[in-house]
Amino acid sequence: MNPARGFRWLASIAAVALAVPGAALAQKTQLTVYTALETDQLKAYQEGFNKAQPEIESTWVRDSSGVITAKLLAEKANPRADVVMGVAATSMGVFDAEGMLQPYAPQGLSRIASQYRDPKNPPAWVGMDVWGATICFNTVEAAKRNIPKPETWRDLTKPVYKGQIVMPHPASSGTGFFDVSAWLQLWGEAEGWKFMDALHENIAQYMHSGSRPCASAANGEYVVGISFEYRANREKAQGKPIELVFPKEGLGWDLEAVGIYKGTKNMAAAQKLLDWSISDEAMGLYAANFAIVAVPALNKPLPNVPADYGTRLVKNDFAWAAKNRDRILAEWSKRYESKAAPK
Repeated sequence: MNPARGFRWLASIAAVALAVPGAALAQKTQLTVYTALETDQLKAYQEGFNKAQPEIESTWVRDSSGVITAKLLAEKANPRADVVMGVAATSMGVFDAEGMLQPYAPQGLSRIASQYRDPKNPPAWVGMDVWGATICFNTVEAAKRNIPKPETWRDLTKPVYKGQIVMPHPASSGTGFFDVSAWLQLWGEAEGWKFMDALHENIAQYMHSGSRPCASAANGEYVVGISFEYRANREKAQGKPIELVFPKEGLGWDLEAVGIYKGTKNMAAAQKLLDWSISDEAMGLYAANFAIVAVPALNKPLPNVPADYGTRLVKNDFAWAAKNRDRILAEWSKRYESKAAPK
């Protein structure tokens, strides 16, 4: 064989060998997912989906639920997301009302409890798990200041707690919004705002995260952090001196939910993520973090969370909360923005 011809032949073979994997890589579908999932949950969920669907390469854009909600609304005319996952169902209701979600019935939808999904068929969004209000109470700092453990929400309005309470800002945090929404639904608007006026007197700061108030209490910066059970459990598991308190009047809550953004150019890949997101595998990952998942048969007990946790959740009207979200936030800001943490 002519050496030059032989070299060209070998080079051609090498080029084909290199081109095939490159072509396969290039053919991976790119999927952009906007999420408010906690950073320390997200890795396991990403790995689970990547293992199930290796032909899809996903990029995850993460922030707190309120911030992601505002970002998606701002991008309505020029959407960048394919899927919205791990964002509050209340926010999903806002997106649906704005015509931003593509209805889809994921495989296995019949397993999802009716109260944990959009009631329309096909649904605009489907729930993943419940996250609910929890007080993180620092026992060491409380003992130093002779501050008693609260048993109720109204306890937090007592003078002994002045300057020792932090909670999430409801415009930035889904946790903060479901607290406010729950108090208004629990007591009615007049009494709900009256309670928040009294609570405001004792608030040190409204933080732009649902997790941060618990972390601050766990680190001894404050005695009381209004947060949610996942973060409280994580802090306690790390040996922080906190007790989890579930106020007797009832707990605000919301669903982490998933839906397809209308107009996605990657519909097949988006549908695969939704199918996976309500699979037994995915529900098992959620159940490691939350006491209630959207497929009730897969619920598992969690440390420090009472067995009757589900019965302590307030009756939450997601449609009302979504419809009134802007009005509630405007009124809240008018009354309480003076104690918001710097952004």
